[in-house]
Amino acid sequence: MASAASLEMKRLAIVGDDDAAAPAAMSILWQTPGYFLHGVAEVFTCVGMSEFFYDRALDGMKSLCSALGQLAIAGGAYLHAFILGVVSVATTSGGAAPRWIPDNLNEGHLDYFFWMMATLSLINLAVFVTI
Repeated sequence: MASAASLEMKRLAIVGDDDAAAPAAMSILWQTPGYFLHGVAEVFTCVGMSEFFYDRALDGMKSLCSALGQLAIAGGAYLHAFILGVVSVATTSGGAAPRWIPDNLNEGHLDYFFWMMATLSLINLAVFVTI
């Protein structure tokens, strides 16, 4: 999320630069590090989770534990979609400030959403480590 937020801040800076006759172009390849980090994290998570469930679960519970692990990942995706909807509605109401997630992303601040999600992830990590 921090990588995506940094990239979005860079993109907004380039789009918002009206002084230049032709704004600098950004390549789609700038997204590669973020997708690489996400892919590596997903691989380590899924492989580690499967290995843990097949090594540590009882014989009759291995498939159920794996299914519950995948259900937890799906629940996280639904929670993310819910948070996205709440943020979209919450930042829309009142005030003349631009929304975080407008129809035209050049007018909004999607980077704020990414930073918020990065902060929530760090809080989640802190709670996980302390408990």
